[in-house]
Amino acid sequence: MPRLLLPLTRAVTYTRWLHLLVGSIVPFVCAMIYPGLTRPSPADWALIAVLPVPLVLAAAVVPETRRAEGLQARLMLFPGPQARVPGEEDPGVSAAPSASWSDRVRTGAWLVLRLEVGLADALVTGQLMALSLSLAGAAVGEPAVGDAPLQVSGTGWAYALLIPVPLLVLVALAAGAGALMAEAARRLLGPSPRERLAELEERTERLLERNRIARELHDSLGHALTLAVVQAGAARTAGDPKFTDRALETIEESGRAALEDLERVLMVLRETARPPGARPALGDAGRLLDSARSSGACVDAEVTGPLERVPGPVSREGYRILQEALTNVLRHAGPVPVRVRIAVDEAWLRLEVRNPLSAAAALAVTGGGSGLRGIRERAALLGGKARTEPDGGQWLVHVDLPLR
Repeated sequence: MPRLLLPLTRAVTYTRWLHLLVGSIVPFVCAMIYPGLTRPSPADWALIAVLPVPLVLAAAVVPETRRAEGLQARLMLFPGPQARVPGEEDPGVSAAPSASWSDRVRTGAWLVLRLEVGLADALVTGQLMALSLSLAGAAVGEPAVGDAPLQVSGTGWAYALLIPVPLLVLVALAAGAGALMAEAARRLLGPSPRERLAELEERTERLLERNRIARELHDSLGHALTLAVVQAGAARTAGDPKFTDRALETIEESGRAALEDLERVLMVLRETARPPGARPALGDAGRLLDSARSSGACVDAEVTGPLERVPGPVSREGYRILQEALTNVLRHAGPVPVRVRIAVDEAWLRLEVRNPLSAAAALAVTGGGSGLRGIRERAALLGGKARTEPDGGQWLVHVDLPLR
């Protein structure tokens, strides 16, 4: 019994009922013009159901009609928080204008279905309510009220017990018709293949952007924190005031750069009107090399070819790859000799970072991690390739990025 009475407690039952009744407005308005609503015959009702069809089919040709119907269906056919029915957050109904004739045909089918079901729902609602009023009249000793489909004969208080029956039947019918219309809305107003493809592309773009932001934060903040840890440990071990001053200066510079990167990323996330600052590129690589040298690493750097020929996206990603490679050296190997090679030729930007590989460092880096994975992802997104592996007692990071 509680399961049977469940539709009575759901707000969506009544919003769907109202949605069905709204669909009957057009045929009733047309019926007022022809053939009229003064005691219409069954043939008149059949004509009333057919006359508005060309009108709604013409409305379906307008692209915005689909948007309007989709918004109404989302609002009234599917339960929200007020309906106490969780699990239907995505109704699967589009709210976009028609983009093809297939969308227009489906919208036309939906409008005709809504018109016919709405008219039937309005007639059934009127008749069952009239029957309930007739039962109420019989209960108080009055004759039958209205044109109920079942005339009540006689009077008596026992009829009062039957008054809720037509209303309960009406709610059950409305709940069933509403559920069927909700399923029809998913099929006829659901996203077209083109919309599904566009949504998939948009979701992919969002995921790629989130991954890019995650890599930016990992590389920038990870580099700054690694430098801070290494510099602080070296300064404490050295016990030299001059070295401590240089270490603090390096920590300050790297921290300031990390804050600038963080502010730029946050501006992108907040979608502020102010344009974010320029991202560092390979032209700023000297700052990375100086930071590594100030941490005790002996950096041998060689740059060949014109860096100004490197396209902006490639140069910026190359900077981040170099930053992550140097961060890994300081994090896993400490202040060791590092060999950096940056070469630009006609078609490729080639980056290479080598450093001695101790047993502990080998165990740390060969296990993989988000940093090495980020290097490979950056290279792959630009159509390049990256190798991160031991090579003759050294750890090698070799990246080739295409210039075109």
